[in-house]
Amino acid sequence: MIRPVLIEFLLFVTPFVLYAVFLLATRAGVLDIKSWPVSRVVALAIVALVLVLGSFLYFANYSGAPPGSTYIPAHMENGKLVPGQTK
Repeated sequence: MIRPVLIEFLLFVTPFVLYAVFLLATRAGVLDIKSWPVSRVVALAIVALVLVLGSFLYFANYSGAPPGSTYIPAHMENGKLVPGQTK
């Protein structure tokens, strides 16, 4: 469960980190409040939310079991554990 949460967190933080790198490259003060106006932070937050929502849509449509498949849970056969699978 930590991997999906970490992926979404990294997608959300990416625009802010890229802007901070841009500020470092232009030798502007990264920690200076004037370098982070509210309008820019809101724009970065909107871009971050679009990235997160896009990843939600991508993972919902292109990951997991194919449509119409049947899940067979883990079970015991001849004393051996057979892992769960989709068919």
